[in-house]
Order: sequence, then C-alpha cells, then structure tokens
Amino acid sequence: MASRRTASRLCRLPGVYAPQADTHLLLAHLRREELRPGVRSLDLCTGTGVLALVAARRGARATAVDISRTSIVTVRLNALLHRCRVRALRGDLDGPVDRERFDVITVNPPYVPCEDAEAPARGARRSWDAGHDGRLLLDRVCARAPHLLASSGTLLLVQSSLSGIAATLDALRRGGLTARVVERRTRPFGPVMSARQRWFAARGLISPGTRTEELVVIRACRPSVASPAVAGPRMGAVGPGSRAVSAQADPIGGV
Repeated sequence: MASRRTASRLCRLPGVYAPQADTHLLLAHLRREELRPGVRSLDLCTGTGVLALVAARRGARATAVDISRTSIVTVRLNALLHRCRVRALRGDLDGPVDRERFDVITVNPPYVPCEDAEAPARGARRSWDAGHDGRLLLDRVCARAPHLLASSGTLLLVQSSLSGIAATLDALRRGGLTARVVERRTRPFGPVMSARQRWFAARGLISPGTRTEELVVIRACRPSVASPAVAGPRMGAVGPGSRAVSAQADPIGGV
C-alpha cells in the first residue's frame, strides 16, 4: 500500500514527464520484485522519480538519473515529501554512474518514433521523442545494461511496439542477458501518437487506420551462480505542466 500512495502523491515541476500508463506498468513489475534491504537500485530517465521512490521505500539504496535539471529538482522534492533517501544525479543516461553496478535497474526511456533524427535538446518532447525508429535511447540502454547490472541483477524496461520489441530482446541477449517480455498491454493512442498516425503508417510502423499501440515490459537478468540480491517475481503477485508544483500526478493517459 505504501508504494501505491507514493505513486499517487507526487510533485511535478513544469516540463517533467507525468507518470502515465507506461510508468504504471513498470511500477507494477517493480513491486513484484523481492528487493532485499540494501540492494542498489537505479532508475534511468527518471522523470518525477516515482520508480526510485518506490524502490527506496522498500529498502533499496536508490539512485535516480535524468538529463533534465528540472527532473532532478522534482525528484529531490518528492524524496523530501515522502521522507525517503534517493540519490538524484543529472546526466546523460548512465554517465553519472558508469563505473557502478546495480542489483535492479528500471528504465522508461523516450521511445516514440518521430520525424527528427536527433533527440530534442530541450522541451517536453525530450521525454518521448527518440528518432526515426524510436530507438535512440533504447539501443544505448541495451548496450549499457550488461555493464551496469551486478551479478544476478535485473533490468525492467518498458517500451512501445512501434519501437522494435524484437530488436530490444535481441540486443539484450547479445549482451549476455536473459530477456523476455513479461507483460503486454494494448493502449489507445494519446494526443502525441494520434497526431503522428499518418506518418507512422507511411513508414510502415502501423497499418493504416491503426489507433492503438502495444506497451510491453521486458525483464532481463544477468545470470550468475551467486546468491541473487534481487529475487524473481513473487508467486501470486498481481500483475512513466502546470506552472506550479502539483501536489498530485496527472491522471493516467498515454502520450
């Protein structure tokens, strides 16, 4: 129950990505992981920091990273609000922690295909735009995850079907991880996706007239013979701007 209250009581500064359907899917799977006290958790592309907050409330030594200064301020405000300890670092993906290892990593990266080949330098679009194929960040996450995970560590990642599910699984497996899709959820297009519907169809990413995408959660593990710091999902468990600081996150809704 504590983690559910965390997700519903968030500050969010202007321009920071509001927790949406993809965030909540990832949260559900993070709650299924049996985090032992003191495990090292990392949340990349953290936004409001809600995933890091939930990990911290469950006893993890939580780190949150985002390229946005406003995001890092938001994370620190939320850590104060919830009276938990989260190390919030600004940087490009794993830049601030590239020499560290983590037992559990969560990532809700930008993954929406867009007409621009490069990621936006600033603005709200930086939270979702990810190049022509939606893989600007996904490919980098897949390449770096094997180096960031500790022995028996677990990666939880959420993405859209439009940005290449098979490509993510193949890249993670080439890095020596075991990877599989642990949940699929069909969602209607939100405003951003709806505005790009014809462009998606022209590129062959969807069939003409399609108005939905499939969100998937991918769980990847680094095999080890050592005792795991993070166990698998619990059996039977149920299973990411106003002008002022908001006392509660926006309602769930797709981009």
